[in-house]
Amino acid sequence: MMRIVLPTDFSGNAFNAIAYAARLLEDTTCVFYLLHAYTPPIYRVDYTLGSPGELGLPDNYKYSAEAELEKTRKRIKAEFDIPKHEYVVHAAFNTLEDEINTVVNNENIDLVIMGTQGATGAKEILFGSHTVHVVNKAIVPVMAIPSNLKSIPLRNILFPTDYEIDFSKRDLECLLELSKPGESIVHIMHVSTPEGLTPQQKKNKSKLEKLMQGQPCQFHDLPDQELVEAINAFQQEMPVDLLVMVKNKHSFLERLFVEPVIRNIGLHCKVPFLVLPHTAN
Repeated sequence: MMRIVLPTDFSGNAFNAIAYAARLLEDTTCVFYLLHAYTPPIYRVDYTLGSPGELGLPDNYKYSAEAELEKTRKRIKAEFDIPKHEYVVHAAFNTLEDEINTVVNNENIDLVIMGTQGATGAKEILFGSHTVHVVNKAIVPVMAIPSNLKSIPLRNILFPTDYEIDFSKRDLECLLELSKPGESIVHIMHVSTPEGLTPQQKKNKSKLEKLMQGQPCQFHDLPDQELVEAINAFQQEMPVDLLVMVKNKHSFLERLFVEPVIRNIGLHCKVPFLVLPHTAN
């Protein structure tokens, strides 16, 4: 059974990500946590002391959020009546990224699935600010779903890596859970440098090959170029249904978040983007 957080700001983009999750995991037994975190625009004195509910006072923001969450729960159940899926609503006075991590720790969450944009997301931005904050602080994998994307089978999964990471089985659990033997091929892409692989990179690559045993995969070595160019070139040659990257210090992901405008970095990501946290060995 998978336990998944579905953050929502009640926008169309957020519901699209929820619907995508339901379709993607229709054959998997899941508990979905529909989560909304709120911070009132004007703080009352009772919020500075904690949430009003903790003080025995009425919390209108929480009541309103819970009502909207219940509407969302009923809507998703009506549109996708999947017996294997259970939905739990959760509203809290907190920042989104901190509340997600609280629920992750309390409920043993496996994955967060959310839209790339919120209610006011600009089309030229790859990730909205909420998504960036969640990915940066997340301690579990996060899958970001582009606007208006409908679920499709994950036939081709692109996984760029520089082989600098000594992967563990735990690092790849979510990827292997989502990729199904017989349906999915994981394309492990490396951009070669003139110097070639270091001994440590060769060791890490060998370990990755062993961890991927049982899952159809192909290894691709591309000529020296910018990683963004390599990703875009690969997607032009082969339709990609999921882009997977690992979040670690000094990774390419940091550049995505420092320079989030598509026209500046040239990455047109129209497929789900799965970010895996790296567990140091």
